[in-house]
Amino acid sequence: MLQSLQVSNYALIDELEITFHRGFNIITGETGAGKSIILGALGLILGQRADLGVLREKDRKCTVEGTFNIKDYQLEAFFQEQELDYEEPTILRREITPAGKSRAFINDTPVTLKVLQDLAIRLIDIHSQHQNLELGNRSFQLNLVDLVAENSGLLQTYGQLFQALGTQKRHLSRLEEEAGKAKADLDYFQFQFQQLEEARLKENEQEELEAEQATLEHAEEIKLTFGQLTDDLESEEAGVLLRLKEHLNQLAKLSAYMPDARQIRERLESCYLELKDLTVECSSIAEKTEHDPDRIQLVSERLDLIYSLQQKFRVGSVNELIELRNEFEQKIHQIASFDGDIEEAHLQVAKLSAQVIDQAKQISERRQAVAGKMAATVESVLQKLGMLNAVFQLQFVPLQEAGPNGLDEVRFLFSANKSAGAQEISKIASGGEISRVMLALKTLITDSKSLPTIVFDEIDTGISGEVAVKMGIILREMSSNMQVINITHLPQIAGKGQHHFKVFKYDDEEQTFTSIRQLNDDERVEELAQMLGGEKASDTTRKTARELLN
Repeated sequence: MLQSLQVSNYALIDELEITFHRGFNIITGETGAGKSIILGALGLILGQRADLGVLREKDRKCTVEGTFNIKDYQLEAFFQEQELDYEEPTILRREITPAGKSRAFINDTPVTLKVLQDLAIRLIDIHSQHQNLELGNRSFQLNLVDLVAENSGLLQTYGQLFQALGTQKRHLSRLEEEAGKAKADLDYFQFQFQQLEEARLKENEQEELEAEQATLEHAEEIKLTFGQLTDDLESEEAGVLLRLKEHLNQLAKLSAYMPDARQIRERLESCYLELKDLTVECSSIAEKTEHDPDRIQLVSERLDLIYSLQQKFRVGSVNELIELRNEFEQKIHQIASFDGDIEEAHLQVAKLSAQVIDQAKQISERRQAVAGKMAATVESVLQKLGMLNAVFQLQFVPLQEAGPNGLDEVRFLFSANKSAGAQEISKIASGGEISRVMLALKTLITDSKSLPTIVFDEIDTGISGEVAVKMGIILREMSSNMQVINITHLPQIAGKGQHHFKVFKYDDEEQTFTSIRQLNDDERVEELAQMLGGEKASDTTRKTARELLN
């Protein structure tokens, strides 16, 4: 249950601390006194969004802190999962800084807003007047049924499967689109690949062919040059090698008695050996170099093919042509593999579709299983509230295919009178009737969720008199199993409360403030008397107020 609420620098609140109690807590106050401000502050620690507009003083942070007694509500697993300290009581705190930053804490440990929300929905439910308006919304109706059916786990799994199915369907569609486009390009890819493949291109081939072409075109000049050089080096009459050999022999004789001659001979012998090797290489080049018109034509044709391919594909080297050939080959293989990928994607879609349908059927079965209980409970509460002939029904409408919420929609059908057939509640129910139906539904929801606390914000809209008295009795009965905090304008309901708080405004010289305080017995009589008769209470209204309290 909510033990206390502390608010600082929020809207019209400067500093406020309020202690709530077990059972039935009533909050009253004049219109515009600030009841909605207190609800807004409570909403902050439940994870609602906030901005700088909530700061009363713009240079001071806003703080809202709620202390909850969480004993007996089996929340230890949540704290362990979130790596939080489990404490009784537990404190939820929210801070809004002047810079606009929002910070959330659980037992002084910083947490994300999502974690704060996940804990808050296990602790408290706020019924706003807006929910009364939403009762005719089919999505809202379906959520109510799922709460009673305790479908949260199944819906979470269903949502994951439904999302995965959507992803897989989009993947299949993309594959089919790409395959269709690729198959239209297949002939083009195959033609280009065939042309490059038939060329049998090799890396660095162009450079080698260009060098060979240059050699072949100058074969006669090369042969003549190297042949002449060979003759000059090894001629038997005046060749360089022959003359050097003679000098080496002369120097060998001088080396016996002249050290310089020995050194010069060694150096000259090195030159002789190098020239001898050069002679062999020059002779080899001259012998193998021939003017070969057929080879020249072959090399020329090969280079012409390479140049034409480079021009066609707008590249500058054989290596780039080879890369293009490989890309075309890869695209052809990819197109060929599309059929297999598409078939696999179809299998995955079918598998996920079956899982989605199976999960949706389980959800539908649980929804329909609680329909009778919901109808009976609502009708029973409505009878207590004076609607003896009220009829409440749940109509399930199957969908042609599974949607985000399953295989069906639900419609709440309602009739207040014997003579009228049940119709959709949004089309037939008055404001007061919707308030009574919502209260009946809330009794179901609180039972199924086992919430510690529920807050009603003027759920009594549109009712009065004896019906209000009966609604107060039902709210009082609800408070025997949980903490109920009820904001009301009706004295008949306020009189049923066990603890009564009043919201009020007060002024200083410059500003207006909102605050709240708990009333004692005499103050309660005066407050109820004013609610009954206006600002000036009379002895008659005070007497009626005491009767309501008794």
